Amino acid sequence: MSNGVQRFYIGFAACSLSLFGISRHMHSLGFGARDPFGIKPFYYSHTNGVFMYASEIKSMLQHPQFVKELNPQALRPYLTFQYPAIEETFFKGVSKLKEGHYFTYVDGNMEISRYYDSEFIETQQTLEQTVEEIDSAVLDSVQAHKIADVEVGSFLSSGVDSSYVAAVARPEHTYSIGFSSGRFDESVQARELAQSLKLNNVSESIDGDKAFRYFPQILWHLDEPDSNPSCVPLFFLSELASRDLRVVLSGEGADELFAGYIDYGVHTKTKFIMRTTRLLQRLPKKLRHRIADMVRGRSFPGSKHMYANLAPAERCFIGQAKIFDEAEAESVLQADFRDAPSVQEIVDQSYEQVRGSGISELKKKQYLDMHQWMPGDILLKADKMTMAHSLELRVPFLDKELMKVAGRMPTRYLIAKEHTKFAFRQAAARHLPHVSSHREKLGFPVPIEDWLRDEKFYAIVHSTFEQPYVSQFFDQTALLKLLDENYKGHINGRRKIWTIFTFLTWYDVFFIHDGEKPELASTDNTKNTK
Repeated sequence: MSNGVQRFYIGFAACSLSLFGISRHMHSLGFGARDPFGIKPFYYSHTNGVFMYASEIKSMLQHPQFVKELNPQALRPYLTFQYPAIEETFFKGVSKLKEGHYFTYVDGNMEISRYYDSEFIETQQTLEQTVEEIDSAVLDSVQAHKIADVEVGSFLSSGVDSSYVAAVARPEHTYSIGFSSGRFDESVQARELAQSLKLNNVSESIDGDKAFRYFPQILWHLDEPDSNPSCVPLFFLSELASRDLRVVLSGEGADELFAGYIDYGVHTKTKFIMRTTRLLQRLPKKLRHRIADMVRGRSFPGSKHMYANLAPAERCFIGQAKIFDEAEAESVLQADFRDAPSVQEIVDQSYEQVRGSGISELKKKQYLDMHQWMPGDILLKADKMTMAHSLELRVPFLDKELMKVAGRMPTRYLIAKEHTKFAFRQAAARHLPHVSSHREKLGFPVPIEDWLRDEKFYAIVHSTFEQPYVSQFFDQTALLKLLDENYKGHINGRRKIWTIFTFLTWYDVFFIHDGEKPELASTDNTKNTK
């Protein structure tokens, strides 16, 4: 491939609105690129002399030269992160092209390079300047993402992110989903917001029966196991919107760009603890870290908040999900699946990129999430669940100009006065009622705790845990004990159980049943309906 052609492709990828990966093949020459943020998946495999790439792994499984084999190194990290956390997927020999990277393929040799990376710096701009920049960039990006030959709708939850998008976009249709259990039904608040903004809103509620019936199909569409419970409502929300539209907007990315997660360091609402911690943060780095070491493992009021804000990000933060710690994962896994990259090795790949950069510990956490959690979980499930219904999802917050605005925000405006996304919420408040712009993050709440203590659904999971194939991966006795102790209310092991149940359901779909699209499961027994 000539240098001129290669530069053209790299420039095209770098200037895109981050909606699509691109690729080109000509005889033995090839080029491919993934969008800057990882909005769309990009898989590749080079086995048996055949080079393949696709946005869905299942399309590769049909190739006569492809040999389907489980990657044993993928399981242990998954149990901690809840999503496929390493570059090689659960299918041995199939890897992910990382966000912001491109490849050249010449005469059987593949070279991968980075063309884009999110940049975080510190500035001294005022809160007023910051809020104005955020709002201006959001308005520009939403307008750009509305350009289409067809109607563009919007997802709408009770959270500030999708609410901000919908309020600015003013779509003809918005869509919300909830659960029949009242405390998990945020569609009520979404509907109230739509009414206040004079937007049309369509909403539905789902229940456990429907979730379990479709769960094998959800895993089939995902290609790999992802135990984020929000995969379930997102699947049904996408189906709801697809009845009317082909394109929708959504709010993914705002939490990573503008610090919307409580795990970034909001673990108390006690003002004394917050003030004390802020004072301690002004101490020299070595002293802060020494205090963090003293606090670590203690259980006094505010200890978790202090540790999260005083310790180096590399020591206290692995991203937005931690299901099993590594010792727990090894205790339930069979020996053949314990050999895998450690959690620290995985996250250090991102932390190494900002080591010595001088940015705050909070921005280091954001950087990690933008390269681990966001492309590996948030954007992956968003793409897979919408495309399951031929629905194009557009994410206006993941715009390179908006990233520039977020990257230069002073750290003090990211989290302040007990609020995550502090400056972002101020910008959103220009378009939303105060109750919507300052509502606490719920993140698609799913009643799996209730389901796993319901006899019907407990029996479905129990039947799965008893299957003969389970013993090749796990200590079956330990799994059944975990399930029973949770069912009786002795422990709260719902996320661990759901993570294992997700993997086993996925394995059943792709290996026991050879990757055929499953029929709807029955919630009356453990057999599939015909």
